[in-house]
Amino acid sequence: MFTLTRDDGYLLSTDPGRLDLGLVHHWLSTDAYWALGRDRETVGRAFAGSLPFGVYRPGDGRQVAVARVVTDRATFAWLCDVYVDPGERGRGLGGWLAGAVRDHLDEIGVRRILLATLDAHGVYAKVGFTPVDPTHFMQLDRRAEAATPDGETAARDGDRAATQDDGSAAATGDEAAATPVGEARVTQATRKEPEGRPPLTVDA
Repeated sequence: MFTLTRDDGYLLSTDPGRLDLGLVHHWLSTDAYWALGRDRETVGRAFAGSLPFGVYRPGDGRQVAVARVVTDRATFAWLCDVYVDPGERGRGLGGWLAGAVRDHLDEIGVRRILLATLDAHGVYAKVGFTPVDPTHFMQLDRRAEAATPDGETAARDGDRAATQDDGSAAATGDEAAATPVGEARVTQATRKEPEGRPPLTVDA
């Protein structure tokens, strides 16, 4: 289990037993556009199959942010469902959380991590993310849209569009946000290697 404490007392932990999944489900299903209407069971299975990160407030220990990483814990990771409680935004928690994810994955040897974001490029850039070449990436998205009686379409599981990424998370200001993969807003990070060694693409 990985833990990290910020100077002002906020605690980050990967302990799955500490997650308030009821609160996480409320955040994602009511306020995260890529997960609107997502049921509690799906959220539970998603986090059970991922490496979870929770951020907890000093004093009362209430959970105030979350993220999960889908990873083989060896070569690759996908950062998603990043969310900061609206009442805690503006404190830099989104960037701190992303940086902690980057550092922890680096410690266990994961050298590449991807995410998708709509408007938080500046937040992620501060911890090393850069845009990727969309010509190198493909996807198979089977979040089929169901036809409504009047001929319009509605995305299954509450997603607003079949092209939306159900990954990176959103808030405002200095916090993280998600984006449709179809817009190729996928990012990764690179790190300078010692002189004489080729650049290595790393997680971020």
